[in-house]
Amino acid sequence: MTLAIFDLDGTLLSGDSDYNWGQFLVEKGLVDVELYKEANDRFFEQYQAGTLDIFEYLAFSLKPLTRFSKAERDALHAEFMDLKVRPMMQEEATKLLKFHKDQGHFLLLITATNQFVTGPIADELGMDHIIAPVPEVIDDVYTGNIVGIPSFQAGKVTRLNEWLKETGHSMEGSYFYSDSRNDLPLLELVDHPIAVDADPTLTDIAKERGWPHISLRGNSW
Repeated sequence: MTLAIFDLDGTLLSGDSDYNWGQFLVEKGLVDVELYKEANDRFFEQYQAGTLDIFEYLAFSLKPLTRFSKAERDALHAEFMDLKVRPMMQEEATKLLKFHKDQGHFLLLITATNQFVTGPIADELGMDHIIAPVPEVIDDVYTGNIVGIPSFQAGKVTRLNEWLKETGHSMEGSYFYSDSRNDLPLLELVDHPIAVDADPTLTDIAKERGWPHISLRGNSW
């Protein structure tokens, strides 16, 4: 079964779910507003520049979850989906996913945003599987730590290769759609790398290498 692999933030979504989760917590007054917003903005700038320390960022982003019960987390995420995520969902992205699904392709979401934030989004998008940083949970309580390697930059390739060994899937004929320079290691691995509404660095690389560059924010794919 051919793999159709997708990045999430800035690709299938018109914005960044991780950044917007931070903004959501700020707007709800669930974190120190000034300190958290400053840090959230700084980490997002580092991500865009390709200089993010993913372990430092995950420690920051997972810490608020340690204070909430499962019922509280579920309620917050449901509100987050309504206020932040669904407005970022794109009709053309839905059409693209359907295009691959109709061909019998396996829809795989691989993202650097932690699985608490992205798991329900993957479900709503109809993905067959998600690879994301896995928060450590003990007795339904988030510890603030992660399990294993974060799926970020080269870590996406590492996590994907682990999953391939576990499942027996093949990379033959594989596609990968991404907007970010951070995803270059995985874009170089697949048979069909496709830039989507890409950042300037990835746009230049796609032009140099003759990769398709499409937009899901219009009707051009």
